[in-house]
Formats: sequence, structure tokens, C-alpha cells
Amino acid sequence: MIVENHRHLTEVALAEMEKTPDPRLREIMVALVSHLHQFVRDVRLTEAEFQTALALINRMGQLSNDTHNETAVMAGSLGVSSLVCLLNNGAMGETETTANLLGPFWRMHVPRVENGGTLLRSPTPGPALFVRGRVVDADGAPVADADADVWHSSPVGLYEQQDPEQAEMNLRGMFRTDADGRFWFRTVKPAGYPLPDAGVVGDLLRAQGRQHFRPAHLHVMVVKPGFKTLISQVYVNDDPLLHHDPQFGVTRALVGDYVRHDEACPEPGIEAPWHTLDFTFQVEAGESRLPRPPIK
Repeated sequence: MIVENHRHLTEVALAEMEKTPDPRLREIMVALVSHLHQFVRDVRLTEAEFQTALALINRMGQLSNDTHNETAVMAGSLGVSSLVCLLNNGAMGETETTANLLGPFWRMHVPRVENGGTLLRSPTPGPALFVRGRVVDADGAPVADADADVWHSSPVGLYEQQDPEQAEMNLRGMFRTDADGRFWFRTVKPAGYPLPDAGVVGDLLRAQGRQHFRPAHLHVMVVKPGFKTLISQVYVNDDPLLHHDPQFGVTRALVGDYVRHDEACPEPGIEAPWHTLDFTFQVEAGESRLPRPPIK
């Protein structure tokens, strides 16, 4: 169809989107074109700005590889990743949820650890942390025999695949919940870490006057057939950046109480101060499936 003006252009594009055979794809494409065209009108996007935007999208693709995913970091920096998570969990966005972002450093095939064991596989200086987790269903009943995959950064803010001084799979482990839905282990208190800021995301954060450090957190993924896979992060309550997460991941339900203890630890060889964390993860009925690792 020959386009008459900018308003007619949108009508023509939407009419083509409406021809999409798959109902869900049709719904997405109609909404995408409608909102995208309206965005261009709202901001009166110039030709120069449009060319810059295309170059930035191309640049994000060029920066993404086996060890870095620039588009995923950008989605988080715009709040889209957290929005998708919140809308798809907690009774489809109606209630609080312990679901959160996967992050870029999850790995498959981590070693299994018995409850009460440690995540340390190489010397990792830092304050000891004793974690007691519990998995419950939507009614609060314990979920036994669930796999709890745990990983986190070191006290200097590095995951083991970033740090040659850490052993393979350091600060990672797979636990199995007991009859009461509990799992527990020893590790070290994690630290926050910087988002990679040498690319498009870093340029955006600097242009907006935003900082690029994530607050410290502990990752947990809970998997059991019959339940939707829960991906979670438990944020450290005394981190000064809780209110300034560049990925918008911190929700009230996910701020953990990392209790500091200055007295002698009952566990031998543990120096003060040491910390404890008790946290309950709630899973929902649904499909159990693993995500795709963000990087290799």
C-alpha cells in the first residue's frame, strides 16, 4: 500500500502485523509496532538520533560473545529484566516474590555438596557466612528433595571464572533440601561488583550520572519437578548500594538479614566477625526447566 503520511504509515504497518498467523507473535508485533511508533512521535526522534541508536544496537551485538552479554546487561540497566521477572512470578505480579535475576555468572554442572558443607574450594579470605535456607510452596509447606544451586562472588567482588586465584567451581555448590525443606552450608560473605562499563552500557550509565556497582548478593536457584524453577538473589542488608542497583534488582522481599557476630564462633577455626543468614524461598507450581547459561 502506498503511504500517505506518518499517521497512515503506522496504520499500514499495523495492518501487516495483524496478518501474522501465530496469535502470540501477532499480539507481540502489533503492540511492539504501536508502542515503537508512538515512542518516535513522543520524543520527536531526529534522523541523527535514529542513526546513533542503530549504531548502538549494532555495537551491543559486537560486544556480546562467549564471556560477555552486553544486551543482557543493557536490558537490566533499563529495568526490563526485573520487570519481566516481577510480571511472571508472584502470582503473575500480584504478590511479593523471591524470584530475581539470573545474572551473567551462573554455570551448569556444579558439584554437589552435603548439607553442612562448604562452598570454599580454595583459600578465600573474608568473613565467614553460615547460611540456612528453606524452600516452601505457595501454601508455606516445606518442599523436600529440591535442588538448591548456590553461587556468589568472592569478598573482593569476583566470581571464580573471572579470578585465576580461585579454584574451579569455588563458591558454588548444589544442595538437596531435607524433609523440612531446609539446606545449609558455610561460605564467605560476598561483596558487590562492577558491571562491565567499557561498552554501550557504561556509556549510558555515565551519561546519566549513574554508578555501575551492583550491591552484594547470594544467588540461589531452586529446581524440582512440578515447580517452576526459582531463580533468586538475596541481597546483603548493610550494602550501601541497596538503593542504587544499576540493574534494578533489589526488592524488599529479597533483602536478607546478614547478622554480624563479634563473639567467638562455635565452629573451630572461624575468626570473628562472622555472619549468619536465614532465608526462605517460595516456589510456585509450574514447569521445571533450567535456563540457558548467559555466557560460556
